[in-house]
Amino acid sequence: MTDRIGFALVMVAAGRGERAGTPENGPKQYRPIGGLAVITRTLTRFLEHPDCGDIVVVIHRDDEALYEAATAGIPGRERIRTVFGGATRQQSVLAGLQGLTEDPPTNVLIHDAVRPFVTLEVIDGVMTALRTGHQAALPAIAVADTLKRGDAHGLVGGTVPRDGLFAAQTPQGFGFDAILDAHRRAADEAASGFTDDCAIAEWAGIPVQLTRGSPLNVKLTTAEDLAMADDRLLEPGAPDVRTGNGYDVHRLVPGDHVTLCGVKIAHDQRLDGHSDADVALHALTDALLATCGAGDIGDHFPPSDPQWRGAASEVFLLHAAKVVRDAGGVIMNADVSLIAEAPKVGPHRQVMRENLARILDLSIDRCSVKATTNETIGFAGRREGIAAIATASVVYGDRR
Repeated sequence: MTDRIGFALVMVAAGRGERAGTPENGPKQYRPIGGLAVITRTLTRFLEHPDCGDIVVVIHRDDEALYEAATAGIPGRERIRTVFGGATRQQSVLAGLQGLTEDPPTNVLIHDAVRPFVTLEVIDGVMTALRTGHQAALPAIAVADTLKRGDAHGLVGGTVPRDGLFAAQTPQGFGFDAILDAHRRAADEAASGFTDDCAIAEWAGIPVQLTRGSPLNVKLTTAEDLAMADDRLLEPGAPDVRTGNGYDVHRLVPGDHVTLCGVKIAHDQRLDGHSDADVALHALTDALLATCGAGDIGDHFPPSDPQWRGAASEVFLLHAAKVVRDAGGVIMNADVSLIAEAPKVGPHRQVMRENLARILDLSIDRCSVKATTNETIGFAGRREGIAAIATASVVYGDRR
């Protein structure tokens, strides 16, 4: 891996997760939260980080099919390799580190697969410590709860001062060579009982720098943890509000009226077009279709199709509204600006707004029609045509 200031990742996912209960549902790292496997969400966090390079995921030999199913289709999956873990977390981490030795990185982060809510800020805090000369970094949060020591009979044996106590999190960061050597030495000397990788670093005499953890970066251990994570992800998020813009222009030719927003206005010219050439409704049709990427009016109503000759443009707008609603959208607002020297729009504005409200099934306060001249400049100023600009706002539901 070309390693400038980035990092490789070892993700530990070989555990059995007995405390999560219901073993028939599989290890907790493969159980769904918010519709995606825990490990999928965790990997995605790191794959989205701009400094993340090679990734080695340590899995159990029995979980290959579960892993493949959970990670199929993840963007960036080609950067991920898997190795099989051992009987303990310590053995699994060593296997993951050794999976990086062919092209060793400068820095490595070691992370539990069952911490899917790790934030980019936590990752950056660890990397900042490594980049500024520290050999190891541990994200942690100060212990806020009062700590009690229990005795063999389940009674309180004393209160433990919490000053200077921290709850350790992952990812824990290290210079690659230093932590690989520490793990190998621990294996050679049969040193065990380490609960995390910083404990091995401490044993090996590597100073560990504390960095800021996050209360969000919880480890999913029990069935209750998984249920709370699922609820958290399924809570409504920010509404998916989309805005579409549309523009249309038709030239003016001799005639006796123009149609704008479905209103026939007496005039000494008419708008030339295959349908009734209602530029306002055409522009608004395009604006609505834009909110769900559904093309434009020409895709749905080709001007070469004779059935639309002389058609009322209300048909087009009704169709666009149906496309939006079929895609799960709720139309919130429609705004049309007309650019023309004549005819005067002001006397007809209220009826135009009422038409928009009726066609789109909106309250009239959500429908706006405005008009301006082009100050005798350009084709509109020379009364060669009328242009319309439209904007539509649509809410497509809550993001999950």
